[in-house]
Amino acid sequence: MHASPSFTFALALGIGVACQLVARHLRIPSIVLLLAAGVLVGPDFWGWIDPQVLGRDGLFGLVSLAVAIILFEGGLNLDLSALRRAATPVRRLVTLGAAVTGLGGAVAAHFFMGWGDLRLALLFGTLVIVTGPTVIRPLLRNVPLRPRLATVLEAEGLLIDPVGAIVAGVALQLVVLDPELGHLTSGAADLAARTAFGAAAGLIFGLMLVGLLRIPRAVPEGLENLVALGGALVAFEVCEALLSESGILAVTVAGVVVGNMERRIARELGEFQEHLTVGLIGLLFVLLAADVRMADVLGLGMPGLLTVAALTLVVRPLNVWLCTLGSDLSWRERAFLGWVGPRGVVAAAIASLAAGFLEEMGFADAASIRALVFLTIAVTVILQGGTAPLVARMLGVRAPGREALVVLGAEELAFAFVEALGTEKENVLFTDSNPLHCRAAETRGFRVVWGNALEERTVARMRLERARAVVGLTPNNEVNHHFAGEAMAEYGVPASYAAIGRESSEVATRIVHKQEGRVLFDGPKDVERWNVRFRHGDAQIVELEYLKPSNEPPAAAPIRPGDPDPYLILGMKRADRVEPMFEEWVAAEGDIALVALYVPERAAALERLSARGFWPALPREEDEETNSG
Repeated sequence: MHASPSFTFALALGIGVACQLVARHLRIPSIVLLLAAGVLVGPDFWGWIDPQVLGRDGLFGLVSLAVAIILFEGGLNLDLSALRRAATPVRRLVTLGAAVTGLGGAVAAHFFMGWGDLRLALLFGTLVIVTGPTVIRPLLRNVPLRPRLATVLEAEGLLIDPVGAIVAGVALQLVVLDPELGHLTSGAADLAARTAFGAAAGLIFGLMLVGLLRIPRAVPEGLENLVALGGALVAFEVCEALLSESGILAVTVAGVVVGNMERRIARELGEFQEHLTVGLIGLLFVLLAADVRMADVLGLGMPGLLTVAALTLVVRPLNVWLCTLGSDLSWRERAFLGWVGPRGVVAAAIASLAAGFLEEMGFADAASIRALVFLTIAVTVILQGGTAPLVARMLGVRAPGREALVVLGAEELAFAFVEALGTEKENVLFTDSNPLHCRAAETRGFRVVWGNALEERTVARMRLERARAVVGLTPNNEVNHHFAGEAMAEYGVPASYAAIGRESSEVATRIVHKQEGRVLFDGPKDVERWNVRFRHGDAQIVELEYLKPSNEPPAAAPIRPGDPDPYLILGMKRADRVEPMFEEWVAAEGDIALVALYVPERAAALERLSARGFWPALPREEDEETNSG
């Protein structure tokens, strides 16, 4: 079947999206399906897709631009302050660990593959530095690990992606230098010039982009993402035109500048860039896997397998051992880190670019480099990713169970709610998109995840696979029930609660019940109103005991937006166990209600509560004895 370039592009994108969907449902790394699909639809099997139809320049151009966008998005996520504050093992893994992996991979390739040209071996080593956060995140979703171990593994995958890409780009520049330069010192000087130019250009473009986005009304609302995307691609192409091989570093630096100078802009850009990146990852893997000849992979034979085995069984454990010396990680946690190190899309994309450049430069082993990188990706994803649950169980590093309470919305009512439940602070996680709210939660000693709770990369940091319950406690009904519903559907969280405001409460309540969730508190409440009350000190929490009324309690009055709403039941205590209050709770004799009262209307609140059977928790006989004493 002869296909046009447009058909090849559209089919590859469609297959990539389909693989992403199936992988999400199966909860497996999407790279596994993308690699298999790319090989099957490529020229070696079904022949539906032949990347060569795009032309060598067309394929290179597409891959280059896609990598530029992916690295720009990676730069947006590279928080320099987080890197400075990261634990010692994380800092070592993204610095010393990168050097150990690069040199170890180079030695393995030189020794087993017999590559006499050390530049090729060094290039391979730098290509396999990255561990691939697109593989790590699904792995952590399926394997609940101890919080400390999960943090180190996730931070390494997130931070080393742009770091590894920069190192690989620099190494590629060194390999493709004009061999007539002769001595390493001349090549190093040229490399330094290209690196300095790329870094400086990225800094300039990043500052220009931040300045443009900060000018009021300079960029019409809704066009920020297009401006950022266009700016990143222009920066890449301008740098490539002025000094080849400098664009990769430039777009990464530009992303870092934007991401660290303007957090709000970075978050808004990140939501768009992430969706675009996911689509590009699917497209790239299908095209690049189809472009790899199975004959080249099989031709690697035992030397190729031994190289990957050395990288997996020797270099990775050595890397982790050196980087975790003196840390508070146990030997079991260090062993698990030493086993898990799957590679991802950046390695594949830059490997294909490198192979293309090397072929143009006349390197005989260019196809072998690409094949060896893809063999490394396939083996590490399937072997390490597939056995991670078993290894975690054998080493005893899995999380003990679901114990965390995740609360969306870090404001005064949420703090009062958590404190009333008496949940230990280490088992509570707040998430909010407002940095001031996050700072307030941190000041109180709670763990915090900053970001949009409906965005996948923010949700991944919440570790919802370890949550026993999630609570949507913002003034926005839709955000609350969407977050709670997704947590149950995607992560199997046992219980979800969503606060519902009085406006449109009937519709929101139906949605929560349809999602098998619970309406938080004793009915729809005005969350923002109670935030203000707690903020001004006009609310206090009391304990009331439920005593079954002798007569049937009066029916609850219909909810009206103007109702003064003098009380709010936060939680219920039964047999020394405190649970969040929800609308369908059936009170039993002796239950203790944890109630927030609006102080100016305390008397009215207690009157309404007594009509429902809630009285001061101190028994009357005991009260009389105390008074008589």
